[in-house]
Amino acid sequence: MERRRAKRLTVNLKAERLSCSKSCSVFIENLSETGISMITSPSKSNAYVPGSGIDIKLKLSNGKTIKLNCNVKWSYDNSSEDMTNSVGLEILDPPMEYKDFLKTLH
Repeated sequence: MERRRAKRLTVNLKAERLSCSKSCSVFIENLSETGISMITSPSKSNAYVPGSGIDIKLKLSNGKTIKLNCNVKWSYDNSSEDMTNSVGLEILDPPMEYKDFLKTLH
């Protein structure tokens, strides 16, 4: 049974985590109006702790960038398999620009 509130779209987008101590590139695997699933390299100084807030800067297809305020919902360390972490984010109050961007992906 599907528990998601919004339909997920499979994508391959590069983004940046703004709330970290170094440059933190991330790769978005799928997204919806209310959530993001992404892959990132493991880092002890920039941990993804469930319940913590992070900001993501996403570059849209039109060249504009938007900032998404998110909450970490879950994090899984894949480093023993492929040196990555998988992270699930809830987007807090998604901006209209983001919602419009999603419509272009259908």
